[in-house]
Amino acid sequence: MVTVLVLGKTLRDAVGESEIAVVVAEPTTVKKLVEANQEELGGLIRFIMSREALITVNKKIGSDDSPVKDGDVVKFSFQTHTSYDGTRDIPT
Repeated sequence: MVTVLVLGKTLRDAVGESEIAVVVAEPTTVKKLVEANQEELGGLIRFIMSREALITVNKKIGSDDSPVKDGDVVKFSFQTHTSYDGTRDIPT
């Protein structure tokens, strides 16, 4: 099982929950995890595609192609500065 944490009102409103448990049979990627669980996570797709979702996997900054396996925690946070990737300061 993968625990998906959804932070921020914008993303929570898109999926309706702040914590979702998703069963995975084999290792996958963040994007495939979301696509395979459209009913629970489908509202996140537009934020992932527009780079408005900051993704972390097990407290490490990730992306939509980051690997995910059973026992992992994937966190989605809304970011308004789409150029910000979490690894450097937001440009002024």
